[in-house]
Amino acid sequence: METERLSARLRDWITERATASDDGEALLDGLCNALCQAGVPLWRASVSGPTIDPTHRGVGLTWYAQEGMTLTFIPHEQDEAMWLRSPIFALLESGEHSVRYRLEALRNGEDFPILHELRDKGGTDYLLHLVTFAPGLALRGVALSFATREAGGFDEDSVSVIEAILPTLGLALARLSLAHTLREVLGTYVGPVTAGQVLEGNVRRGQGRTVSAAILLADLRGFTALSDRSDPLDMVTWLNEHFDALGDPVTGQGGEILKFLGDGFLAAFRVPDADELPCSVCRQALAAAMDALAANDALNARRRAAGQPELPADLVLHFGEVVYGNVGTGRRLDFTLIGRAVNEASRIEGQCQSLGHPLLISDAFAARCADALEEVGTVPLRGLARPQRLWTLPGLDRSVPAAATSQ
Repeated sequence: METERLSARLRDWITERATASDDGEALLDGLCNALCQAGVPLWRASVSGPTIDPTHRGVGLTWYAQEGMTLTFIPHEQDEAMWLRSPIFALLESGEHSVRYRLEALRNGEDFPILHELRDKGGTDYLLHLVTFAPGLALRGVALSFATREAGGFDEDSVSVIEAILPTLGLALARLSLAHTLREVLGTYVGPVTAGQVLEGNVRRGQGRTVSAAILLADLRGFTALSDRSDPLDMVTWLNEHFDALGDPVTGQGGEILKFLGDGFLAAFRVPDADELPCSVCRQALAAAMDALAANDALNARRRAAGQPELPADLVLHFGEVVYGNVGTGRRLDFTLIGRAVNEASRIEGQCQSLGHPLLISDAFAARCADALEEVGTVPLRGLARPQRLWTLPGLDRSVPAAATSQ
């Protein structure tokens, strides 16, 4: 009866915690400590499962008594041999949902390095359970393990408590996994700030607000011509390398890439105080542009040394008021920047090659900067009523002629 009361109390605690918070680390840590306080001789516990993430395919949480929690990520490139020699893989292959290993009596033929490692650290018993989620997603479920150093391993009451809380714990982990995946996938495809807007419920077409922003527009020159004579898969690889070179400085300086435009992208730096002069946010945007051009030049130098084609970049910095919100069809929306300033930035970018500058800065942006800039001139822009005064950074190398963009 005491075991039943303890199990019920722990299930209630899991439900309450998983409903109130999305913190999986706090959930596992609190549960492990509660088990220990209730007399379960828990030494180590872990939760691991697949993710939907472009940088890693899995994630794991490992808890040790007196040591706390460790979060690990499993990269997509991880050696498959490690996975094939894991007890989780063996359990999946068996078609069962749980297995128990008495570590003190571990046989050498049971070739699972993690079990031998735990035995060498004093582990005596290891319980492994699989909790499956609903089909249709890459989040197929999680593996939960519990280990002890207690002589003789877990007693029957401890095993009963762990097994009794598994369905509730599995449901809680499914909810946390889905919530985490929703945030991460949205952040990956639309950017973290925009993802926050969507998750807050700003999903109606036409819904948006006017904001002041420094706009950065990037474009790779010569990409279309190069793609006509190159392998498509090579082009994707090259494009991603250039996007890393150009995009990492943008996000590193606090900007957000809102959309990719074929061989370029549109990024924004939100300006909370449009009256601040000189503008610190514009300074960050300018620093991002300088770092992006330097990184792209370094990438092209490595390509040149390897006998590969180069792709110079053209960048534009502009400032203005834009609408930050939803546009699209009834069921297919894009949360982005809309407005005259975006169109003006696009028209300015079209002048980079003809004016011979890899970076053009609008007069509206230049007026907010404390940096010394070099005037390029006043030029008419297609579709705009008034010519625009343009600037660049003094001493910045001129753009590479289009004929030199490939080898």
